[in-house]
Amino acid sequence: MEVLFCTSESIPFAASGGLADVSSALPKYLVEESVKCRVVMPLYSSIPQSLRDSMEYITNFYVQLCWRSLYCGVFKLEYNNVTYYFLDNEYYFKREGIYGHYDDAERFAFFSKAILEMLPHINYKPNVIHSNDWQTALVPVYYSLIYGKYDWYQGIKNVFAIHNIQYQGKYGIDIIEDIVGVPREKFSVLEFDDCTNFMKGAIETADKVVTVSPTYAKEILNPWFSYGLDPILNKRSFKLVGILNGIDYDEYNPQEDTLLYRNYSCESIELKEQNKIELRNRLYLNNENDTPLIAMVTRFTEQKGMDLVLDIFDRLMNEEDVQFVILGSGRKDYEEFFYSMQNKYKGRVSACYGFVRELSHKIYAAADMFLMPSRSEPCGLSQMIALRYGAIPIVRETGGLYDSIKDSEDLKGNGFTFKTYNSNDMLNAIKRSIYGYKNKEGWRILTLRAMNCDNSFKKSAIKYKNLYLSLN
Repeated sequence: MEVLFCTSESIPFAASGGLADVSSALPKYLVEESVKCRVVMPLYSSIPQSLRDSMEYITNFYVQLCWRSLYCGVFKLEYNNVTYYFLDNEYYFKREGIYGHYDDAERFAFFSKAILEMLPHINYKPNVIHSNDWQTALVPVYYSLIYGKYDWYQGIKNVFAIHNIQYQGKYGIDIIEDIVGVPREKFSVLEFDDCTNFMKGAIETADKVVTVSPTYAKEILNPWFSYGLDPILNKRSFKLVGILNGIDYDEYNPQEDTLLYRNYSCESIELKEQNKIELRNRLYLNNENDTPLIAMVTRFTEQKGMDLVLDIFDRLMNEEDVQFVILGSGRKDYEEFFYSMQNKYKGRVSACYGFVRELSHKIYAAADMFLMPSRSEPCGLSQMIALRYGAIPIVRETGGLYDSIKDSEDLKGNGFTFKTYNSNDMLNAIKRSIYGYKNKEGWRILTLRAMNCDNSFKKSAIKYKNLYLSLN
């Protein structure tokens, strides 16, 4: 089974979010399951020079994108037993940042078409092409409308993964012909709601559409979650599959993580406390042994439930003996709020801005509870990382949070949950966790149960392998 995994980002080459984690871990675990998975991504100028120096030049060719004839170079690198291909065009990819450019539609139309053009040039014909999110959504579109008609390409199946339906690749209708290069008689594939919609095109043309959790696969059939695509998804629901993501257990392992102050495992769980002591010293928090530490590592957006946190924050700090640490960035009003709370509750609140990988690992290891009150969450990786490090998740029951976290009220769960998107319900879940923390032996049992949960990508890889096999 040969699979080509198409992505716009992957750790350690380039990353902006969870897609990079998935694009790094899933191919590695697929290879361990005897799936010959290769990855293709753009050759961004931001890729570390140490990695670029290890790349091997393979070939080059030209891509016809509408009236443009565009150079594309191909470089190759073996990493974590996975073959990576990097597509080079300095005009499109020698820039600051991965996304957010005025011509992103053209950049990723080029990338998607270049992927298919590359295959005969490197003499590689996969059984399945697995594309991800709007940046590679045109791969199944181009295959369906153009390449699948040629003898060499026939028999390839296309899987399209929706990691976050909020970002669909929506542009003006005029780009379909002039930028994407789809003839007028085929406009209906990409046209939706008076826009060009890359993701809509992929849903129409892919053989299977997969989302990153079973619950999210059901949720996006509802207008509340679909950002307008529910009519198309309901029409094509026979294609839709939900497979829960996992995390890379090599990357996130408290027993061997070199970024921690002190390593620990289920057999030495008492050493976790040393991480809390050291983090408190670093962030100027009071060292109070019986005070639980609640943490968030998140984007400062409404989708992540920040408005709920703001609504009850003073009540939480005034009614409970807790400490609170948050790491992230996003909306300035949210950043300013936590800065003011840090000043208001000195020694009890710490706000850290940006994304600092080293600090995030230390926070997971130090935290007693990990808060994720998301409005929607396609999968979520943070709650799985928290479990791995023995930080008990407090989550809203949505998407992958519902699929991975079960309330511990029945003494069998691995966290604390609430259903409605309501700040009082969230506060109640937080207070239940604080009450549970006071029962030291019960909390120790809950922590060990959390750490023993299996959220590795191995489980996900097996399900993806079965999905690929079902297409051939």
